[in-house]
Amino acid sequence: MNNLSPVFYNAESVRRVLNWPMVNEAVEAALKAVVDHTSEPNANAVVEHMDQDQGNEMQSNNSTKSYVSQPARSVTIAGNDPSKLMLTMPAFVGNYRLTAGGAGGDATNVARSTLACKVVTSFRANRQLQPPLPSICANIMLFNVKTGELEAIMAGTDITTWRTVSASLVATKYLYFRRFGPRAEHQLEINVAIVGCGAQGQLHAAAMCANFKVKQLNLYNRTESQAVQLASQLRQRLSSDSSNSYATDMPDIKVCSSAREAVAQADVICMATYAREALVHANDLREKRSVHINAVGAGEVHFGEVSADIYAESLVYVDCMSNAEHELVGLPAPIAGELGGVIIHGNYPDEQAVTIFQSMGMASEDACVAEAVQSALLSCAK
Repeated sequence: MNNLSPVFYNAESVRRVLNWPMVNEAVEAALKAVVDHTSEPNANAVVEHMDQDQGNEMQSNNSTKSYVSQPARSVTIAGNDPSKLMLTMPAFVGNYRLTAGGAGGDATNVARSTLACKVVTSFRANRQLQPPLPSICANIMLFNVKTGELEAIMAGTDITTWRTVSASLVATKYLYFRRFGPRAEHQLEINVAIVGCGAQGQLHAAAMCANFKVKQLNLYNRTESQAVQLASQLRQRLSSDSSNSYATDMPDIKVCSSAREAVAQADVICMATYAREALVHANDLREKRSVHINAVGAGEVHFGEVSADIYAESLVYVDCMSNAEHELVGLPAPIAGELGGVIIHGNYPDEQAVTIFQSMGMASEDACVAEAVQSALLSCAK
């Protein structure tokens, strides 16, 4: 039994090891694990018609699949002030793998399980303090899966931001690029629109350029100066970042005066605003559709920033169907499926489809990324 005090990893330590291959792999693992494997088509019928050895082998393979247990998040109001909240998001992810792109070291590609809980406090008045403090503070606790002991506490704000962006990257890979072929994400150039240039929009813009061949990057923000600042930062960063495999082909970065202008010729659109009303409509999209939208905004309703007429012609995918049933009440379109199911089964959309990834975020994503971060930190310490 471990009687040592839990290790604390501060934000600086976490930032030191965060990278896209690691985070993308961990998020993809979480997305696949949340899929209900027992509902795979005719799985039991197939086993019944096999000989005993074949049936036993298939059942064994099914038993080694990853899986998730993640209850709905709880919300606690601090006193009588609804602007002061604490949210708890527990998750267990069982029997998943991280390869060299993730954990690395001796733990490479070894099946693992993670028990974690993210605790987030949201105190909106913190921004008015002198000096101001962040209104959102997140920490992730990692527990020993055999004993339940608390092993580590990790600053979770950056992990939350990165895993949200990573889910959009994974969605873009499988819902957009893979409709054109098995390696299209390495070959095709795309036009990207970023609507909303806050923290999420900024990281989405940088991540799209770091992971894909972005030819045109359009930026729109309600306060234009923020988009101008982001454009300047991206030009400087991309021109000097030798680690970016696509940095040799600098995208044309343009600040747009409207969301409509930004999305007009976009292949991939990232919506990251608190907008109460729709900012983009069906007639704003290019006539030749083949468009993918990552909707990550967190307004009064999750789907408020995209118009109902776009939903009407779109295939909508989510990270977790059970979460969607609670958080997407009133969504103006049926849900086509979970992103993890598309990854597992390869049932990619048609080339001309409009797809929407309705991102809500999952505790299992936080758990897998935190596990990968801890593995990377422990590997660095050796």
